[in-house]
Amino acid sequence: MNTKVERIFAFVLLGISVVMIIMAWGYTAPIAYDPIGPRPYPILLLSLMAIGSALLAFQPAKFMKQIDYGWNKPVVKNLILCMLALLLYGALFEILGYVISTSLMAFAVGLLFHGKAIPTAISSVMMALLTYLLFERVLDVSLPSGLLSVIGF
Repeated sequence: MNTKVERIFAFVLLGISVVMIIMAWGYTAPIAYDPIGPRPYPILLLSLMAIGSALLAFQPAKFMKQIDYGWNKPVVKNLILCMLALLLYGALFEILGYVISTSLMAFAVGLLFHGKAIPTAISSVMMALLTYLLFERVLDVSLPSGLLSVIGF
């Protein structure tokens, strides 16, 4: 049963990868900020995803072994809560800004992995602040400030 599910998932992921490669092929940015342009990065990542999916989809059955994923109620609940946290992160990213939305998402995921509240909160905020500074100051990649733009952050 598991191998069928894995193959179906691999076929679906392969199809999605191919469609997205076709979509990315015609992408051009209005401003040339990179000598080779923005097209190669998504095409490279999607190509790797397509190759991996094809390997899983077309792998001979004799090389596949049954895997017990341990699906039980707590695991499924945590997976759903993690997906919900990531969906909210994507939806609130522009509104709240990088630092606040990343802190909230990292805190939620940390609690799902049974982290203690105070250390998880501190590490979530520190991670969000340090990665924001890395992207903004070192890599010169603009991230949304969101609500923090009110205080001039």
